[in-house]
Amino acid sequence: MLRQYMTRSALILGLFALTGGGLVAYIYQLTEPHIKEAERAYTLRSLHAVINPALHDNDIFHDMITVHDPRLLGSDKPVPVFRARRDGKPVAVAIMSVAPDGYVGPIKLLVGIHADGTLAGVRVLSHKETPGLGDRIEERRNNWILGFNGRSLNNPQHKGWRVQRDGGIFDQFTGATITPRAVVKAVHNTLTYYQRHKERLFAQKSVVPPADSDDKSSKER
Repeated sequence: MLRQYMTRSALILGLFALTGGGLVAYIYQLTEPHIKEAERAYTLRSLHAVINPALHDNDIFHDMITVHDPRLLGSDKPVPVFRARRDGKPVAVAIMSVAPDGYVGPIKLLVGIHADGTLAGVRVLSHKETPGLGDRIEERRNNWILGFNGRSLNNPQHKGWRVQRDGGIFDQFTGATITPRAVVKAVHNTLTYYQRHKERLFAQKSVVPPADSDDKSSKER
């Protein structure tokens, strides 16, 4: 009797597991396209925040490559680089680099760089910094991140690429110096990477298939 009860219970539990697994798979199939579209929309909004869409006429979302340089780009994994062009000529790139030495953990950045090496814009994509202190690197919290606009490797000179406490030109936050220090260093490293590899960045073949002919360009979205 006990054996029959255990067998019946096991069968019921197995049935529930199969049903639950199938339901999860079904829901995932339904939601996956929406998730991917939401991720695409978020990426495009971030790209347009650092590269003015009026400056390019290509589908920047699909004109993408990946590059790998743990020392300068802060990640052990390849990071995406989106290319902006007008009439086929290079306009700018947006590099998803990482500041690995944030106060709490890595800070993921999107660094837009004009073809001439000047910064088009910088945005924080994700971080775990202290709310009310380190989170002021976010553009919605503070305009500090906008201070990178127009900067380059020569503006300021090398020693200026530090927070003021370290002898540089960039403001630090009261009670949170480590976070802006990490971001300033990462942006400078990303500019350095671009300067060393800019020709290859624009010449390398995209790893993303072209958008369908009936798909709107990133500029229209």
